[in-house]
Amino acid sequence: MKKILIVSLLFSTMLFAKFNHLDDKQVLQMVKKGVPIIDIRTPGEWKQYGIIKGAKLLTFFDENGRYDVRSWLQKFSKIVKDKNQPFILYCAHANRSKVVGNFLDKQLGYKNVNELKGGIIYGWIQKGRDTVKPTK
Repeated sequence: MKKILIVSLLFSTMLFAKFNHLDDKQVLQMVKKGVPIIDIRTPGEWKQYGIIKGAKLLTFFDENGRYDVRSWLQKFSKIVKDKNQPFILYCAHANRSKVVGNFLDKQLGYKNVNELKGGIIYGWIQKGRDTVKPTK
């Protein structure tokens, strides 16, 4: 029951999104300024499509759709040290990054949530941007 409640909260926040949806050029500009970019896909996806150079690899949902919010937030807080720090999330198609971004924005109060519009496939690779092999 607890899992269903958390999933419901995550998806219900999608209706009230206010965080920023960035194109590839905006992402590049922010990364050059030192804004962390966080890839929330699975290790299999990292291997299949590569990652954006410099991305922090931090899977949110596993291959079966399971997640551990507490564990993920502990790792996330080592990258994003306070709720005012800007950061960028991305996944394959921007579906998961919207869910996680809205959760961080609406439920936890992070003020500078950004995501790669279209995810790595449509917002990066199909725009002709390079990926690199993950080192993890």
